Amino acid sequence: QVQLVESGGGLVQAGGSLRLSCVASGRTVSSYSMGWFRQAPGKEREFVATISWSGDNRYYADSVKGRFTISRDNAKNTVYLQMASLKPEDTAVYYCNAHLGPSAYWGQGTQVTVSS
Repeated sequence: QVQLVESGGGLVQAGGSLRLSCVASGRTVSSYSMGWFRQAPGKEREFVATISWSGDNRYYADSVKGRFTISRDNAKNTVYLQMASLKPEDTAVYYCNAHLGPSAYWGQGTQVTVSS
């Protein structure tokens, strides 16, 4: 079993930056792909970014490409999401995800609010 705990959310003005962290425990996630998703009020959860186990492959939603950067530190069992040039439409609860084959785990989420 893998437990994921996100942190780093908060209130920021448009144009600002935040860095989210997701720490995994229970077992090492160095072989897992890791990702970030978000869910805004009244909307479905949507994909934001994902990173392969090695960090060599990264994919982003078009809406965040060029503004967000996903990275990982396998020694710390941690994945990060650096967010820059934030927009009010980035306001959402951000969830960390770890997946390997049929196994998938989710964190509880961290709130990001971007004021205009």
